[in-house]
Amino acid sequence: MALPMERLAAIAAHYDELEAQMAEPDLIKDQEKYIAVMKEYHELQPLVLNMRRIKEIEIEVEENKILLTENEDQDFRDLARSEINKLEDERERLTAELIDLMAPKDPNDEKNVIIEIRGGAGGDEAALFAADLYGMYTSSAENNGWTHEIVDLNETEIGGFKEVVFMIKGKGAYSHYKFESGVHRVQRVPTTEAGGRIHTSTVTVAVLPEAEEVEIEINPSDLQIDAFRASGAGGQHVNKTSSAIRILHVPSGLVVTSQDQRSQHQNREQAMRVLRAKLYQMEQEKKSEAIASERRSQVGTGDRSERIRTYNFPQGRVTDHRINLTLYNLDQILAGEIEPLVTALQAAAREAQMASEGN
Repeated sequence: MALPMERLAAIAAHYDELEAQMAEPDLIKDQEKYIAVMKEYHELQPLVLNMRRIKEIEIEVEENKILLTENEDQDFRDLARSEINKLEDERERLTAELIDLMAPKDPNDEKNVIIEIRGGAGGDEAALFAADLYGMYTSSAENNGWTHEIVDLNETEIGGFKEVVFMIKGKGAYSHYKFESGVHRVQRVPTTEAGGRIHTSTVTVAVLPEAEEVEIEINPSDLQIDAFRASGAGGQHVNKTSSAIRILHVPSGLVVTSQDQRSQHQNREQAMRVLRAKLYQMEQEKKSEAIASERRSQVGTGDRSERIRTYNFPQGRVTDHRINLTLYNLDQILAGEIEPLVTALQAAAREAQMASEGN
């Protein structure tokens, strides 16, 4: 991808202006302004140093190309070619880093994440695949050294999940999973199908950044909180006391439940986390109709025709339809090795951002 040279030149000029300001004695007297200038200067520094090194590399490459044309000694020419290859590899790496540094930062990227998975079209088979996706995401979280905990779970008699809501805690968790929102389609022969026919089922995934209390204020008088007995398929997660919690946020009509923790207090805390995340998302959508439209198209209704990704078991492939990427390592991906998908989606999002800013 071509670098936006005009924008880079403007950033470099602004960086030089900040550097000049920092040398002015009057600036130090104004501590608030001095701190602001220093902060912006250090934020731009990696980008500018990266850009300057790319320019140095371009000069060194041209110098080595001239040496190739002017020298007939084969050993010397081989050395020059090797140096050019090394410099071009470094330039490619630095260019990719520069694109990353220039991409607008999502303020939610470093947050914990709340993921909701629900079976869509396909009945029991959809619920079984919802459980598979839960395993995929939690295994991925463990691979990254992050922790996870269930907020709410509705199981089927055969081990599937009609619905599961869980949190993954770790720095950068939201940035890792935010492109998972949408309809996931599975094509396989169900374990419940005696005839061996391939079925197509869907599962919906919604991804929310955890919101802090300071980011979203909830009036306690707006809440209707009920306690009930936790329940689950086959007697799992059953509690003889009313420890499960259901919270209705009256102004918005949002309802959240938590029943996987052992006490009312813990379940209430978990339910409030989910409620804050949902209200935070609603606030973000109010600020930008584009975000609202995007989320609606991502989550959809669970119909077979609405999909962002297909998991085809007979062919052992996974296809992400948004970026036309197909991988033939289905087993590894379902085991939690989703990084090839994550990095490709992040790269596509950065390129789209850069392209939109260039228009």
